[in-house]
Amino acid sequence: MTSPTTLPLADPALAERIAGRLDVVEVRLRDAVAYADRLVDDAAHHLANAGGKRLRPLLTLLAAELGDGARDEVLDAAVVVELTHLASLYHDDVMDSAPMRRGAPAAHEVWGNNVAILVGDLLFARASTTVATLGPEAVLIQAGTFERLCLGQLHESLGPGEAGDPVAHYLQVLADKTASLIATSARLGAMYAGCAADVVETVAAFGERIGVAFQLADDVLDLTSEGVVSGKTPGTDLREQVPTMPVLLLRERAAATGDPADVALVARLDGDLSDDAVLAQVVADLRAHPVVRETRDRATALVAEAVALLAPLPDGPVKDSFVSFADALVDRAS
Repeated sequence: MTSPTTLPLADPALAERIAGRLDVVEVRLRDAVAYADRLVDDAAHHLANAGGKRLRPLLTLLAAELGDGARDEVLDAAVVVELTHLASLYHDDVMDSAPMRRGAPAAHEVWGNNVAILVGDLLFARASTTVATLGPEAVLIQAGTFERLCLGQLHESLGPGEAGDPVAHYLQVLADKTASLIATSARLGAMYAGCAADVVETVAAFGERIGVAFQLADDVLDLTSEGVVSGKTPGTDLREQVPTMPVLLLRERAAATGDPADVALVARLDGDLSDDAVLAQVVADLRAHPVVRETRDRATALVAEAVALLAPLPDGPVKDSFVSFADALVDRAS
């Protein structure tokens, strides 16, 4: 079986070891989403079969290399975080009306919203079943992460309110909706590899930073990719009025300066983007705007913060791989 990840690791022996464990995680993941009911089984396998880089289990396994990465509990933790991620995608795509995910039709496009939501719930249940085998501390961590995932989605839906700062609100949404699970991925890997508490906190803080950076890079990809890297149609977030950092920065700039070109672009973003040609032109114009570079710069700065947090970890291939891992997430948007 081929490792599903393409992210570079600093040491060939480390990369081979983690690739072998990712293969085991992949088998356990497929077993975890299997159902006797054919319709449910097809829907539950839909996103798992679509692939993905398995970033979260990779981070779990990499963090575990700071201790005893061969422990079976580490593999179960990696399955838990990917199951949780997959479950959240079913819900997110319904909330965002996203037509595509990982280059395939989103589940709600195939089976409808109700089925997609319930399948997401089923996968959350399977994740809970697996995490329960890891003990009460893992259950509490999973529950806290699940709460943050829900809060992030809820706050995204409600918006910042009239008195809120849209950019600060958005960054908190990203921290809850994306970074919380990435931080938990690293935390569980280090915990169940037997690492000291300070190591566990270090890798979790690292995951929190790169989680936000990862989503900011995705915001750039939504405008600059051709859909191959992101698995989404360029401009999907714009069409569905999903807030992204470039758009928020553009609105902030237009309100502060009154620049006619910026004001006009905001008006077009708020207009009818159902026509593919109109959307493509708005994407092209926004892609050329400095707010895209500013978003990329914000992601790069967060990665620098994350890497700086790694200073207490012992030098070696694991620490180097954390740096490579962080750099690769943002390099996608370069």
